Amino acid sequence: MSAWLVNRKGEPQYRRHFLTNNSVSQVERCMSVMQSGTQMVKLKAGSKGLVRLFYLDEHRSCIRWKPSRKSEKAKITIDSLYKVTEGGQSDIFHRHPEGSLDPACCFTVYHGNHMESLDLVTSNSDEARTWVTGLRYLMAGISDEDSLAKRQRTHDQWMKQTFEEADKNGDGLLNIDEIYQLLHKLNVNLPRRKVKQMFQEADTDDQQGTLTYDEFAVFYKMMSMRRDLFLLMMAYSDRKDHLTADDLANMLRCEQKMVNITPEYVAEIIDKFEVSDENKQHGVMGIEGFTSFMRSPTCDIFNPLHHDVNQDMDQPLCNYFIASSHNTYLTGDQLLSHSKTDMYAWVLQSGCRCVEVDCWDGPDGEPMVQHGYTLTSKITFKSVIETINKYAFINNQYPVLLSIENHCSIQQQKKIAQYLREVFADKLDVGHVLTRESKTLPSPQSLQGKILIKGKRLPAYLSADAEEGEVSDDDSADEIEDDFKLKNSNGNGHHHQVESHIRKKLDSLLKESRIGDKEDTDSFSIRALLRATHQGLQKNLRQSSRGVLKKSQSRSFITTIKQKRHSKSRLTCQSGEEDDEQETSTREAGVQFNRGGRKRKTMKLSRDLSNLVVFTNSVASQECLNEGTPGDVLSFSETRAQSLVHHRAEHFLAFNQRQLSRIYPSAYRIDSSNFNPQFYWNVGCQLVALNYQTEGRMMQLNRAKFMVNGGSGYVLKPPPMCKGTFNPFSDDPLPACPKKQLVLKVISGQHLPKPPDSMLGDRGEIIDPFVEVEIIGLPIDCCKEQTRVVDDNGFNPVWEETLSFTLHMAEVALVRFLVWDHDPIGRDFIGQRTVAFSSLMPGYRHVYLEGLTEASIFVHVSVHDVYGKWSPLVLNPSFTIMHFLGSSKGNQFRGIRGLFNRTSKSSVDTTSAGIRKRSISDHLLRRTASAPAKGRKKTKMSLSESAAFMSEHKNGAGVEAIGEGVSGKEPGGEKRPQARPPLTHRPTSMPLERLLQGQLTLCSGDKEHEMGANAVIVEK
Repeated sequence: MSAWLVNRKGEPQYRRHFLTNNSVSQVERCMSVMQSGTQMVKLKAGSKGLVRLFYLDEHRSCIRWKPSRKSEKAKITIDSLYKVTEGGQSDIFHRHPEGSLDPACCFTVYHGNHMESLDLVTSNSDEARTWVTGLRYLMAGISDEDSLAKRQRTHDQWMKQTFEEADKNGDGLLNIDEIYQLLHKLNVNLPRRKVKQMFQEADTDDQQGTLTYDEFAVFYKMMSMRRDLFLLMMAYSDRKDHLTADDLANMLRCEQKMVNITPEYVAEIIDKFEVSDENKQHGVMGIEGFTSFMRSPTCDIFNPLHHDVNQDMDQPLCNYFIASSHNTYLTGDQLLSHSKTDMYAWVLQSGCRCVEVDCWDGPDGEPMVQHGYTLTSKITFKSVIETINKYAFINNQYPVLLSIENHCSIQQQKKIAQYLREVFADKLDVGHVLTRESKTLPSPQSLQGKILIKGKRLPAYLSADAEEGEVSDDDSADEIEDDFKLKNSNGNGHHHQVESHIRKKLDSLLKESRIGDKEDTDSFSIRALLRATHQGLQKNLRQSSRGVLKKSQSRSFITTIKQKRHSKSRLTCQSGEEDDEQETSTREAGVQFNRGGRKRKTMKLSRDLSNLVVFTNSVASQECLNEGTPGDVLSFSETRAQSLVHHRAEHFLAFNQRQLSRIYPSAYRIDSSNFNPQFYWNVGCQLVALNYQTEGRMMQLNRAKFMVNGGSGYVLKPPPMCKGTFNPFSDDPLPACPKKQLVLKVISGQHLPKPPDSMLGDRGEIIDPFVEVEIIGLPIDCCKEQTRVVDDNGFNPVWEETLSFTLHMAEVALVRFLVWDHDPIGRDFIGQRTVAFSSLMPGYRHVYLEGLTEASIFVHVSVHDVYGKWSPLVLNPSFTIMHFLGSSKGNQFRGIRGLFNRTSKSSVDTTSAGIRKRSISDHLLRRTASAPAKGRKKTKMSLSESAAFMSEHKNGAGVEAIGEGVSGKEPGGEKRPQARPPLTHRPTSMPLERLLQGQLTLCSGDKEHEMGANAVIVEK
């Protein structure tokens, strides 16, 4: 374990392993120099260097520079740093003439999801060494942090950054006007009178009328008071303002479903999270400590055990989903982007276990890696495999599959084989596995530290003495029709050919619109295509010695694209058979025939390269699914795979129980968009390759899928997918197995920001958020449900609504939480978090939105088994605050109907006659006291008065209203909302219900039903 060190700011950080070669004083000197600032030259592609002052911010959380047109956004956070390299090693440095720059003065900072590089040149080598040392020190501290330390650090940084951004005049103090502006930015809708009152209570120093940072922290705590957590605490503390150790242990057992709760563990929680020394001495936890605990990683919705490998790794490879990358080397689109070896380092350390290498003949006998028939840049094959060798097993030892797309001559194939043997050496040796007599593939456990070459193998009937032979060449690079390929041209019409080529690709893309990502309609948007083609084309051709496209040509190009957009809906889709006919056009050497009767493409393969392929022999995807040995891997474009899934799903599933299959994106996805991987996971496809460089919905699903097993890149398939048969498109695919019912109570939100693409930015209006929960899994399980809209409150909105889902195969399902800002003409995306169903934790949990520091939603999770014929039964979660306080029929759960009714009437039960008396729960929780609903009187009841008033409502558990369930399927696989049966009360045997009704003071948690408290039996 690393030792704690305290820097001059008094902040503890882990640094031991870094400081073995660096003294504390040396590192602190580096920090001081970096914070003072250093003038450096920032190199950029295609332009002269820019002289800027780079400095480390006061909190050591980000690198900043000035001058910059980006102003406050001109920064790179330390959290986003990937690595720092010395010398001129990046592509930008390689473009400069050798000897023009001193390598000792050069260094590169790689950062972000797309491995962006910041290439800097200092005036002397000492400055470069100082920055490299300092940045590596900061990165070492982050990598050593546990989840709690990281959570606390990011919160502290966010607080300090928020204070600095609110301090408009830079005097280190916030006046009342700056506070008003900050609250609007944070989506807080508080009466000015109340803001002034809290401001005055926090302003305790001699400088009246302003808040220092420490005073602002007090003000922020007052403003952030969580009523939902306060009431939860009182429910278990017998209505006291603190929890004893026994109270806390009872809450952890009953609500969080934790086992083996010892007094020592509870004492450790109180000591770690309680802020009051007096409370620590008495062994109790107050509201601040309880809030910190509930917002800590301990109470995150993701199962902490899943951060490590937790599945059986001794089963055959075909029993696992394997994280796979397509065209790994590309940094952007498939037509004009750069190729970088750093992409291999990034995806491998992200958990990817199957990477792709497209090999082509290069100059001087050196094979190159590039995307064929395009304008993407080239990198050497040797540099690629050296990078793979360096980074393959840094984070885990499970095997890496190297998918070789071979387009080289025999001579360069031999060079490829030579490099593979020299660089990977014993990593290619799988002899210890081959000695076992087995008709199945080896396991990930038995192949630890090994690299498997996935490529073509010479047929067995060839003589062992034959140095080469012919094999099928139906691969992804030849998916594009020959007429669409960009051929080398020495004529003056080169640029016209490029433009024509792009236009043809776009035409084909439109014709292939059925491939398009129906769930993310922007994947094939004209805007994205323009960015990927026209702008990049201008940039590439500007560097060409043959000149650039004429402006008239560019204008005509754009006009043509716009015209195609309007005609897109009128184009018909091509059939799968037509695709196969197009993609299997003849080649002179072809002597085999495909199922359409046409000659199949073939190529010559070297014996040296063939011998390196052991367990993963690439076979043409036209072969019958019923044939082949376990070592044969079939590769399908998404079009072919889609046809198989629709027409032969059960056969495909059976094939994937014996062998590996790889699915790759259509070559017409020139913008590097991704298909929905769940569609192919549903039939057991193991190697579903995605464009890792394209962030979005599909990569979010992919990340969630592989987080289940510690991000190892291997996730065990459910037993029905490994053995047996079922139809994933059936309405009841596994009738003999119990279903899972997921009941989610969406309680509240915290610190929800304005939409990232808001036109007015922070000055825009306060958001009106709502939550959408989506299930992605088997078609019968796919559905969405939404909460109502809360007006004008993004800081602490309260929904208190229950959403229920029934899943037939929960093991493959993903649960996606999305937060939207309701708008009269639509909705704006705020944030999301996707979690595998099997990684959900029960009880009260915070769902932190991905990529947002503080934003979260607070939910209650309960899962029940449903036996027998499925019916849309909805159970209460094990505890609802509205039950505790009492609520009126029709108000607690509104469901989807009337979601966007934004008037104050939306909270009133329209079915009841007369005027309904408002309960205390409406005052406290329906719209928090800090942000009352429009058209509603503001409650003047204080929190202490509210607590006292609760005893009068002890037996006032509300009758639950009829919500809306989910049944019936639409053609797209989603389910249409329909009326849900009445909600039924939770079994009275559950301890908390009795506790809240005054029937029980403490629950021992010893007694459990034989089938479990969460089991539900439905009559057949």
